[in-house]
Amino acid sequence: MKILSALLFLITLTNATFGQSDLTQFIDAYLKNKEFNGTILIQRESKTIHHRSYGLANYEFKIPNKVDTKYKIASITKLFTSVLIMQLVEKGSIDLYKPIKSYLPDYKGEGGDKITIHQLLNHTSGMANMDTVTSIESALKNGVPAYQKPRTTDELLRNFGSARLVNKPGEVFDYNNADYIVLGKVIEKIYSKTFEQVLVENILNPLNMTNSGLIYQDRILEGLADTYFYRDDLKRLMPDLPVYMENWYAAGSMYATTNDLLKFSNALFGLNLLSQESLNKMFVSGLDEYGYGVWVYEDYEINGKMYKIIKRPGQIMGAHTMLFHVQTKATIIILSNTGTISLDDFAAKLAVQIVR
Repeated sequence: MKILSALLFLITLTNATFGQSDLTQFIDAYLKNKEFNGTILIQRESKTIHHRSYGLANYEFKIPNKVDTKYKIASITKLFTSVLIMQLVEKGSIDLYKPIKSYLPDYKGEGGDKITIHQLLNHTSGMANMDTVTSIESALKNGVPAYQKPRTTDELLRNFGSARLVNKPGEVFDYNNADYIVLGKVIEKIYSKTFEQVLVENILNPLNMTNSGLIYQDRILEGLADTYFYRDDLKRLMPDLPVYMENWYAAGSMYATTNDLLKFSNALFGLNLLSQESLNKMFVSGLDEYGYGVWVYEDYEINGKMYKIIKRPGQIMGAHTMLFHVQTKATIIILSNTGTISLDDFAAKLAVQIVR
């Protein structure tokens, strides 16, 4: 009996090791000649099966990426903002179906009495989009106006989060950073604290996420990867255009490590940040298959079986990020400081390799 148990243990161990080796070989082959720079962390069920870094955090000084490198996580920030809003819902401080002016009585936008918190969360506010730059050619010629001048959060709300209505609220999906600027200000108003203070007190400190936070132009962050974006016309990488990262605010101004994001993901899906009832509200696939701060795919096929997928990509120039969660099965976190591959495609291919 002891011999049989030992043999079964050896077989299990061998299979697990073989699986991880296959995964590493697949990743190495997939990334070959793609100039990928970043860190990949993969958890299957409760076990980390891959955690490696690739390429450079800084090209000028040839500094390599490491597993503890900090990255700009771009719009993964929106998932944190959504969690903070839902925590307020659980406390009874927010009604998802009340309009902006219920929480920001001095709000000057046309939609103050029309746009609900729910519609801000799922990008159906109907507000004019604050991001008018639609091509790299335009950005190189005219810059990115919303982000290249320092602005306070009140200025962000006034200049971009109070725009005219171009659609009836609730009817059209339009991915708009302005929606999350408004949500950030709602959070600040209710708590009478800055968004950063609320984020730290309600998520980062409780989860011991010591390598995460908000990026500001006037702060030096040790270990933060520089970002570079790919110029198709030049066929090479170049440094990101100069911007004030804090202008992305509650929509995209965070940094983190892969380990910290795994702590957040495990806490969120493990019901340590929100109740199951709140997650059920967040993870409903609405217009464009979008929920609250995430894309939700109710029936996503992987190797002949159907799974629910929660996906939160992010992109600001060279900062490309992905949190891809296969419900109850796996979590894939990819943080990159260069935009050389499609992380949507890569995450989908990784899911095929690890979910059986």
